[in-house]
Amino acid sequence: MTARRWMAGLAALALVAPSVAPPVAFAQAAPTRPGQAPALPSVEELADRYVAQGRAPGIAIAIGGAGDTRFVSRGRLSEGGGPVTPDSLWRVYSMTKPITAMAAMMLVEDGKLRLDQPVAEILPAFAKMRVLTDPEHSLASRPAARPITIRHLLTHTAGLGYSVVTKGPLLHEYERLGILPGAINPKVEAEMARVRPQSLAAFADRVATLPLIADPGSTWSYSISLDVLARVIEVAGGMPFERFLQTRMFGPLGMRSTFWQVSSDQAGRLATNYVFLGDRAVPFDPAATSIFLKAPSFPYGGAGLVMSARDYDRFLHMLQNRGSLDGTRVIKAETAALAMSNLLPTGVAFTGVDGSTGGTNAPKMGFGAGGSVYLEDTPGGLGKGTYGWGGAAGTLAFVDPARQLRGTAMVNYFPADRWPLRADLTRALSADLAR
Repeated sequence: MTARRWMAGLAALALVAPSVAPPVAFAQAAPTRPGQAPALPSVEELADRYVAQGRAPGIAIAIGGAGDTRFVSRGRLSEGGGPVTPDSLWRVYSMTKPITAMAAMMLVEDGKLRLDQPVAEILPAFAKMRVLTDPEHSLASRPAARPITIRHLLTHTAGLGYSVVTKGPLLHEYERLGILPGAINPKVEAEMARVRPQSLAAFADRVATLPLIADPGSTWSYSISLDVLARVIEVAGGMPFERFLQTRMFGPLGMRSTFWQVSSDQAGRLATNYVFLGDRAVPFDPAATSIFLKAPSFPYGGAGLVMSARDYDRFLHMLQNRGSLDGTRVIKAETAALAMSNLLPTGVAFTGVDGSTGGTNAPKMGFGAGGSVYLEDTPGGLGKGTYGWGGAAGTLAFVDPARQLRGTAMVNYFPADRWPLRADLTRALSADLAR
């Protein structure tokens, strides 16, 4: 299988569209006892149904209210594997992007970055970018109308491409130069690693040699911008990207099940990733031999993390609380609010991601730091300000700070939209909150 074919599986899910209610507090995150009414009966029924119908061997869901979290875990990590728990490990792929984006916002808060600062002030190789003039047929280009800024990287408006969506000659250049920031399975990785740069610095330098698909700040196009931003973070932050995240976010928030590489002693918690061939799910990256048991070429800021439902819930809980969790503040409230607001350049719109990538469209939707943002309440109850994103292997996450509600769902299969998990969770959660 070619890298191009399976890199197409890395396109991310768009924001979950939950129907929500005013702030609520859920029951404690303990298994439902016999005779005890579950706190989220419709969500639990959904999880039971996904496992019983063979849609996924296992599923983990975390729903948070005003202060606590209810976990729903069903099934197994693989056929014949161990049981799913809130601490099972899942490939979150593009759900890495909001985490990278929030790290950049920390540096904005520190005064080490500015939203409208040219990236070339941090990475000089990006000083003279060019834009394709005939993208379908050639690499002919002209000078870019304006420089790429930090805002552009945060919002996918930098004009960069992505091997999962870009076509034509530029895609061939991305593949030739190894601009492939993601891991699929050992077989595909053997091909991709031969050409991929071995550090974030080399990756960013190669990206800077390639033309853009559009002028920076002119259009929204899903891209490798969060991977480039990871290099910006390590230069501006004065330490390796992964150390910055561990020091400033993962450690302070108690996110102890978040990894770029799953160690051998934690491998028993990792789910198998599947691919659907028709109605049949086939192991595509078995947990026992997973590519995520090996170190990546470099930490992929757009698609590299393996996490538990508990840890992603802690990240969302911090955002819901406007920057703090359990008495520890990692960013200021105003910084968190800014990050989850519409940061798109003037005149640029975001209307969703194509359904084949697991995306969805909704009215009045903008884009914040690494994730989409709803700009108004919808008739179904969707809260204005709801922020979130998803991953290529079916994972999804959202947070509505105004209404104090958050949700994470973990499964691992390609393609992400094989089953309507987003819509199913929306209906189930809406039914439970209506009670």
